[in-house]
Amino acid sequence: MRIFFASFLLLAALGHTETVDAIWSAGYVVTQDAGRRVIENGSVAVRGERIVAVGTSQEIARRYRAKRRLDRPQAILIPGLINGHTHAAMSLLRGIADDVKLEDWLHKYIFPAEARNVTPEFVLWGTRLACLEMMLSGTTTFVDMYYYEDQAARAARDAGMRAVLGETTIGFPAPDAKTPQAARAFAEAFMRKFHGDSLITAAIAPHAIYTNSTEDLKAARELANRYQAPLLIHISETRHENEESLAKHGMSPTRYLDSLGFWKGRSIAAHGVWLDSADQAILKARGVGIVHCPSSNMKLASGIAPVARMLAEDMLVGLGTDGPAGSNNDFDLMEEMNLAANLQKVATGDPTVLNARQALDLATILGAKAIGMEDQIGSIETSKKADLVMVRIDRPHAVPMYNVYSQLVYALKGSDVQDVMINGVAVVSSGKAVRLDAGVILAKAHEFQKSIASSLSR
Repeated sequence: MRIFFASFLLLAALGHTETVDAIWSAGYVVTQDAGRRVIENGSVAVRGERIVAVGTSQEIARRYRAKRRLDRPQAILIPGLINGHTHAAMSLLRGIADDVKLEDWLHKYIFPAEARNVTPEFVLWGTRLACLEMMLSGTTTFVDMYYYEDQAARAARDAGMRAVLGETTIGFPAPDAKTPQAARAFAEAFMRKFHGDSLITAAIAPHAIYTNSTEDLKAARELANRYQAPLLIHISETRHENEESLAKHGMSPTRYLDSLGFWKGRSIAAHGVWLDSADQAILKARGVGIVHCPSSNMKLASGIAPVARMLAEDMLVGLGTDGPAGSNNDFDLMEEMNLAANLQKVATGDPTVLNARQALDLATILGAKAIGMEDQIGSIETSKKADLVMVRIDRPHAVPMYNVYSQLVYALKGSDVQDVMINGVAVVSSGKAVRLDAGVILAKAHEFQKSIASSLSR
């Protein structure tokens, strides 16, 4: 009896411990939860695909024992970054047409290059290259608009990445569908195939109002709603787009689409550079997620989206890189956070707007809200999906550190990412991809470069 009682006291003193699959510990855990807690010497316990506990390393060690541990005292642990707008497979067209206007870029370079080169294999390998780049720089979820999105899904699943993949519909023959009706049929089959998938959310993506008819826009909305799927579109990216809409429809792109009932359902709209206050009121009321793409808007001279005003009005705003074929040449979301903050300061003449914490919000919890996934991702909280990123702070540009948010947004780089977990699975370890063979992917990209260059010279 005395032995039993002594054992009971010992267990009580030590505390009961549960087994978890992994515990990741860091010098700082930036939770991005409602209280925006920053836990010094913090840990996250993971079981399966979900987070089971967040706290100080002492607290987590007292409550849990792990099969696998990762301890990075010289790192910041953040939620996985969310790239709200990409054209991933266009990584194989990286830099194919720089320093030109959007209209010329699309019609003189991109659409012709795609017509000659985009195949299922192109999309598979282009998305693999994009996934490799994104995960190595801390992105765990991306929202994509392109063709053959079943192949993009294959690439994302192979990489272990979370993705919202929009099958593009457009008003002229595309690589995977000769008509918008055929594209919708492709999208519907895609939605059926990936319904309920833990990583892939299938969507439909009418390209824009200037490349889709009224009938096609309405049909895309109906299809998305029938499958409770997201709908993706470009909106008010350029002044030209707005002026054309006013001339043709007598109203802005946002108001024109609203008149069609287009916003009645889960919607993600990229850019929003030329939104006025009436447009913003409509998009807020309809719960539309707006994805800000600072690099792209700068490079194509599209303008500066009024992000500070959108945030002040509690609109749903996320952050994206856009595609790497000229509108932006990389997928580094750490860079986009920096640019987003600094652009708003320049645009408003106020250095206090869009501070570092808000910039991180755009790439994490606000980005999750913008794409309708805030109940699953975007913050480090109990029961959410275990999408975690470890960012090192032991390099010269990271020392000294007085504020973790400032360091993340204004000093650290995508190349500082050390480790990445998605859905409870480590996909990057010590700066190297775990599930992807980088050498094979890069070699394949060089092969495509040769064939693409040859096609353009004909």
